[in-house]
Amino acid sequence: MYKLSPLYIKIICGGLILAIAVGIRQSFGLFLEPVSSSLNLGRETFALSIGLVNLLWGALAPFTGALSDKFGLKPVVIFGTISYAFGILVLSNADQGLGLIIGGIIVGMGLSGLGFTVILGAVGKFAPPEKRGTALGLTTMGGSIGMFLGIPVSGTLIESTGWSSAFFWLALISLIIIPLLYGLVSSNLDSNENNKKIETDETLKDVLKYAFNSRSFMLLTTGFFICGFHVNFIVAHLPAYISDMSLPSNVSTTSLALIGFANIFGVAIAGRLGDKFNKSDVLVVLYSLRAIVFIIYIILPVSIMSTLIFTFTLGLLWLGTVPLTSGLVATFFGPKYMSMLYGIVFFSHQLGGFFSSWMGGRIYDFTGNYDIMWWFSVFLGIMAAFIHYPIKDKAIIVFGSK
Repeated sequence: MYKLSPLYIKIICGGLILAIAVGIRQSFGLFLEPVSSSLNLGRETFALSIGLVNLLWGALAPFTGALSDKFGLKPVVIFGTISYAFGILVLSNADQGLGLIIGGIIVGMGLSGLGFTVILGAVGKFAPPEKRGTALGLTTMGGSIGMFLGIPVSGTLIESTGWSSAFFWLALISLIIIPLLYGLVSSNLDSNENNKKIETDETLKDVLKYAFNSRSFMLLTTGFFICGFHVNFIVAHLPAYISDMSLPSNVSTTSLALIGFANIFGVAIAGRLGDKFNKSDVLVVLYSLRAIVFIIYIILPVSIMSTLIFTFTLGLLWLGTVPLTSGLVATFFGPKYMSMLYGIVFFSHQLGGFFSSWMGGRIYDFTGNYDIMWWFSVFLGIMAAFIHYPIKDKAIIVFGSK
């Protein structure tokens, strides 16, 4: 009888946790129009709530990553799950803007203990270096599967029960994370033999000093801001943009689901390419292609077909940055402090997500359209390609030396 290896058990359980946590979060854009209309608010208020989810998720990620590195995964994920579910419940019961803001803050706090920083850190520590890119890509795929499946579920719940009840059911679904955690933390203290050999003897203080003095690390952190800006602008505002273009309402759900579906393949491909080529070079290509895809979509007439082609193509490039970026962090510094160090990089990503979510609502309420946001996204894609070009895909610390 075939028995799954411990690494693949961790990949599966970690991927399922990301599928639930990230999948639910990625569906929040579907709530923007119905929540804003129901509560007689402009789009800026709930867009700000979504932005705060991203901001708190990212701001706390280095700390939850450090806690996970020091005390283990279990307490961090359990606390994150309970906070996440409670925050969504607060959103469910919101009757004014303040409730949306408070709910967004609590959801963001919960996500900081459930997201890529903590989960990929756990998998990255266990995977041998030659398989790490693939392992991180397969685990990241869980977020894509969650988006692909979670968005239709959320859309159906909104249409059949209303946005408030939909949030309530999503809060219950999020609690499934807790039993999945035990598959991820099994043999939690085990360490892959290859990783033992390259484990750094440097202290956390030493590693942080290396990180903040490293040009490659700072460029990587800056570039990930742009990734967060791109993806959170799309998930927060594309459904409303599609509605503005007078396309059928089901196009929004289908489009976001297509992103998730295409990204199932995109992250796996990106992870494999990161094992075969310089990860920084793959990132240059990925961001360049994003800019091209944005340009083609906004200069052509918007239609159902153009929107579906756009979202499928963008999905191939969507979270492929995650295994590449987290893989570079592990390459730079080794797996020992990966969760905390990737948390620093991820905070930049979420800061970008906060600004795009909030700015999109602000600019729309001011101008009545998203044109400025679309072209700014193009500019940032080109800028990201230039930022990643000088990054060196090699260790910053010589492992095992002091």
